[in-house]
Amino acid sequence: MIILALESVVVTGYAKAPQGTSMHEVYKHAGIVLEINFTNHEIIRADFTFITELTKDFFERILIGYSLKDGVEPLLETIKRHYFAPSQQAIIVALQAAIQRYWDNISNTKEIEE
Repeated sequence: MIILALESVVVTGYAKAPQGTSMHEVYKHAGIVLEINFTNHEIIRADFTFITELTKDFFERILIGYSLKDGVEPLLETIKRHYFAPSQQAIIVALQAAIQRYWDNISNTKEIEE
Protein backbone atom coordinates (compact mmCIF):
# COMPACT_ATOMS: atom_id res chain seq x y z
CA MET A 1 0.00 0.00 0.00
CA ILE A 2 1.29 3.45 -0.94
CA ILE A 3 0.72 6.27 1.52
CA LEU A 4 0.98 9.73 0.08
CA ALA A 5 2.99 12.35 1.89
CA LEU A 6 0.55 15.24 1.76
CA GLU A 7 1.43 18.78 2.71
CA SER A 8 -2.17 19.92 3.12
CA VAL A 9 -5.22 19.38 5.26
CA VAL A 10 -8.91 19.94 4.66
CA VAL A 11 -11.00 21.81 7.23
CA THR A 12 -14.65 22.82 7.27
CA GLY A 13 -16.76 25.44 8.95
CA TYR A 14 -20.53 25.85 9.06
CA ALA A 15 -23.07 28.38 10.26
CA LYS A 16 -26.84 28.63 9.99
CA ALA A 17 -27.89 30.40 6.79
CA PRO A 18 -30.30 33.30 7.20
CA GLN A 19 -33.96 32.46 6.58
CA GLY A 20 -35.44 33.83 3.41
CA THR A 21 -32.24 33.33 1.39
CA SER A 22 -31.71 30.82 -1.37
CA MET A 23 -28.79 29.41 0.62
CA HIS A 24 -31.18 28.60 3.48
CA GLU A 25 -33.79 27.12 1.15
CA VAL A 26 -31.26 24.81 -0.52
CA TYR A 27 -28.63 24.07 2.14
CA LYS A 28 -29.93 25.42 5.49
CA HIS A 29 -26.30 26.23 6.38
CA ALA A 30 -23.41 28.26 5.05
CA GLY A 31 -20.51 25.89 4.59
CA ILE A 32 -16.87 26.51 3.77
CA VAL A 33 -14.30 23.84 2.94
CA LEU A 34 -10.66 24.91 2.85
CA GLU A 35 -7.58 23.01 1.77
CA ILE A 36 -4.62 24.53 3.57
CA ASN A 37 -0.92 23.88 3.05
CA PHE A 38 0.30 23.22 6.59
CA THR A 39 3.93 24.06 5.80
CA ASN A 40 3.17 27.71 5.08
CA HIS A 41 -0.48 27.95 6.29
CA GLU A 42 -1.67 29.13 2.88
CA ILE A 43 -5.17 28.43 1.57
CA ILE A 44 -4.71 26.49 -1.67
CA ARG A 45 -8.31 25.53 -2.48
CA ALA A 46 -11.74 26.58 -1.28
CA ASP A 47 -15.32 25.43 -1.77
CA PHE A 48 -18.61 26.80 -0.51
CA THR A 49 -22.34 26.16 -0.26
CA PHE A 50 -23.16 29.17 -2.40
CA ILE A 51 -25.90 28.95 -5.03
CA THR A 52 -24.21 30.95 -7.78
CA GLU A 53 -20.88 30.36 -9.48
CA LEU A 54 -20.21 34.10 -9.36
CA THR A 55 -20.21 34.09 -5.56
CA LYS A 56 -18.08 30.95 -5.42
CA ASP A 57 -15.56 32.53 -7.80
CA PHE A 58 -15.56 35.78 -5.82
CA PHE A 59 -14.71 34.00 -2.57
CA GLU A 60 -12.08 31.81 -4.23
CA ARG A 61 -10.31 34.98 -5.37
CA ILE A 62 -10.42 36.34 -1.83
CA LEU A 63 -9.24 33.16 -0.11
CA ILE A 64 -6.89 31.24 -2.39
CA GLY A 65 -3.30 32.26 -1.76
CA TYR A 66 -4.08 33.88 1.59
CA SER A 67 -1.66 32.99 4.39
CA LEU A 68 -3.37 32.32 7.70
CA LYS A 69 -0.18 33.56 9.37
CA ASP A 70 -1.53 37.03 8.55
CA GLY A 71 -4.50 36.43 10.86
CA VAL A 72 -8.21 36.17 10.17
CA GLU A 73 -9.08 39.86 10.58
CA PRO A 74 -7.93 41.00 7.11
CA LEU A 75 -10.15 38.31 5.55
CA LEU A 76 -13.13 39.33 7.65
CA GLU A 77 -12.63 43.00 6.78
CA THR A 78 -12.45 42.15 3.07
CA ILE A 79 -15.74 40.24 3.32
CA LYS A 80 -17.41 43.08 5.21
CA ARG A 81 -16.22 45.67 2.67
CA HIS A 82 -16.97 43.68 -0.49
CA TYR A 83 -19.76 41.15 0.13
CA PHE A 84 -23.11 42.80 0.69
CA ALA A 85 -25.56 39.93 1.06
CA PRO A 86 -27.89 38.64 3.77
CA SER A 87 -25.55 35.68 4.29
CA GLN A 88 -22.53 37.86 5.13
CA GLN A 89 -22.53 37.10 8.85
CA ALA A 90 -23.09 33.37 8.29
CA ILE A 91 -20.12 33.27 5.92
CA ILE A 92 -17.97 35.09 8.47
CA VAL A 93 -18.96 32.65 11.23
CA ALA A 94 -18.32 29.63 8.97
CA LEU A 95 -14.92 30.98 7.92
CA GLN A 96 -13.93 31.70 11.52
CA ALA A 97 -14.98 28.17 12.51
CA ALA A 98 -12.92 26.58 9.73
CA ILE A 99 -9.83 28.62 10.53
CA GLN A 100 -10.15 27.95 14.26
CA ARG A 101 -10.54 24.22 13.53
CA TYR A 102 -7.36 24.40 11.44
CA TRP A 103 -5.28 26.06 14.17
CA ASP A 104 -6.69 23.79 16.91
CA ASN A 105 -5.80 20.66 14.96
CA ILE A 106 -2.43 21.86 13.68
CA SER A 107 -1.31 22.79 17.17
CA ASN A 108 -2.43 19.38 18.45
CA THR A 109 -0.65 17.40 15.72
CA LYS A 110 2.91 16.50 16.59
CA GLU A 111 3.78 15.10 13.15
CA ILE A 112 3.17 18.40 11.38
CA GLU A 113 5.91 20.95 11.79
CA GLU A 114 5.83 24.62 10.87
